[in-house]
Amino acid sequence: MRIIAGSFGGRLINAGDAQHIRPTTDRVREAMFNSLFSLGAIADAQVVDLFAGSGALGIEALSRGASHAVFVENDLPALTVLRENIRSLGLDNQATVVRSDACTYLAQAPHYDLALLDPPYSFAGWPSLLADVRESIVAIESNRVIELPDSWHTHRVRRYGSTVVTLAFALGATETNSS
Repeated sequence: MRIIAGSFGGRLINAGDAQHIRPTTDRVREAMFNSLFSLGAIADAQVVDLFAGSGALGIEALSRGASHAVFVENDLPALTVLRENIRSLGLDNQATVVRSDACTYLAQAPHYDLALLDPPYSFAGWPSLLADVRESIVAIESNRVIELPDSWHTHRVRRYGSTVVTLAFALGATETNSS
């Protein structure tokens, strides 16, 4: 798998074992991050990459100008791949890896500007997870449209084959660039 754009554009990262990690395709990552870039959501952002897997989403954010990313992952084989990817790119100073359940982490998470949510497609805990996301721009990747809380603003929903990407604003977050 390759990083699409930015300072690490074209560099390869380990996608991991398909049994433990479902990497986001290049096409989906490119479309997602082009949209986030057009919103002004990446430059100097504090990012949280939940269900991080290989770290492809958070690493793409760092490559495109985010200042720091927290990668939250609970699966030990995925954590091994994630740490290897961060180390191979020299991102140790811009990345924090946390072994935790995403909902548990969000309950005590420090400030972040952009939340990347890419759980397993079978994930059923969306209401609980979304209830804990605070004042943030959120990029959601799923195999279906996810119903968002009423207090959220849906900016864009796009389908790419079997993948649905939703960009939304939680609570007090505001769009930085109307599209």
